[in-house]
Amino acid sequence: MNINNIHNVYFIGIGGIGMSALARYFVANGKIVAGYDKTKTDITEALVDLGVKVHFEDSVNNITAPFLNAETTLVIYTPAVPKDHKELNFFKNNNYEVLKRSTVLGEITKNTFCLAVAGTHGKTTTTSILGHLLYQSNVEVTAFLGGISENYNSNFILNGTKVTVVEADEFDRSFLTLSPDMACITSMDADHLDIYGEADELKKSFVEFSKKIKPNGKLFVKSGLPIKGITYGIEDDSDYSVQNIKIINGSYEFDVKTPTQTLHNFKFNLPGRHNLSNALIALAMSVEYGIPQQQLATALASYKGVKRRFTYQIKTEDLVFIDDYAHHPEEINAVHQAVREMYPNKKVLAIFQPHLFSRTRDFADDFAKSLSQFDDILLLDIYPARELPISGINSEWLLTKIKNNNKKLIQKSELISSIKQSNAQVILTIGAGDIGEEVKHIKQALSVAS
Repeated sequence: MNINNIHNVYFIGIGGIGMSALARYFVANGKIVAGYDKTKTDITEALVDLGVKVHFEDSVNNITAPFLNAETTLVIYTPAVPKDHKELNFFKNNNYEVLKRSTVLGEITKNTFCLAVAGTHGKTTTTSILGHLLYQSNVEVTAFLGGISENYNSNFILNGTKVTVVEADEFDRSFLTLSPDMACITSMDADHLDIYGEADELKKSFVEFSKKIKPNGKLFVKSGLPIKGITYGIEDDSDYSVQNIKIINGSYEFDVKTPTQTLHNFKFNLPGRHNLSNALIALAMSVEYGIPQQQLATALASYKGVKRRFTYQIKTEDLVFIDDYAHHPEEINAVHQAVREMYPNKKVLAIFQPHLFSRTRDFADDFAKSLSQFDDILLLDIYPARELPISGINSEWLLTKIKNNNKKLIQKSELISSIKQSNAQVILTIGAGDIGEEVKHIKQALSVAS
């Protein structure tokens, strides 16, 4: 792929969070960009505002000049697109260069100093913290994020092309296209078993990723993971460790022990030990890159988070409404820990939309255990995403496994009335499906009610 020879870039699945970041990259590099997605969203609207033509009907008639020239057009697609997609097959059958998103990302980052963030949880938050720290420290960085940064209102940060920061996504082994100078692995919990079959295969894939690092590169691993590297952890004897943690006015204040010294006076505004761990590894990679401590402390204190990652929608004395993307039992446990740490004496209502039939089947008992910890639970139907239904796997079945009497299966149309019937002081919406589209309606209803 020679970017200089490409004038036009066409995306199939342009509204995806990773795809839209790439679309922004090509717009910033002066290319003509267009594409298809299944549904109109805030992300596609933001691309249209940049001058990108986006359509929502899979039809070859939507492919117009200049994208009819195969020699000057690159086509990028997401693996979530079905194999019978008409536009995708038109490009494949007419000698276009048709590449997966992960392959293109590998090509873009190949000739840069690449920092990659891998792990089954924490990738997006860690990547956005790392991108923010480098950007605020005036590094010439391009960062591709898997979520919308609250600081930049975008999933793309651009301040030059010397350094790239990317999420190294384990889904369909995408991260094996990267060859980073520095990388971290935040977690290796079983996930994507629809792709890998079993947890051991996923672990092997992370080991393979660890071998992709360039000669003399550095690998950071969360302490306790079965891969060798520079370790990091919270209040332990890792190479990089958070020490002297205090919670002051809802923020963490702490020191960082490095292999050679202790760095003092860091402040971080996101709740939850999982987020503190994400901040630590972003700091560790920045320190190893060579950013001075004072610049890092200033930058970290100004970090606001990622949309749908423990995002406060309402925060008053009487009512707190938080929205989170958690879609794995361990992620739900992390949200629970954060809520209980910040609001120890308040009643908590969790509204959960399971994501994928296969994931619900594979982790049903763990989902039930993690959800049972909340005071009240409202469960929505499973969001299918790319999957067809699996016989016997549904939210009714999952509800029977939850050991908590204050549980209820509801439809989306019953959401607001069910929430209003609760006397919970902390309300959580959790899940990676279209529950995120309901957040603004819930916020509006609760704001009117209060």
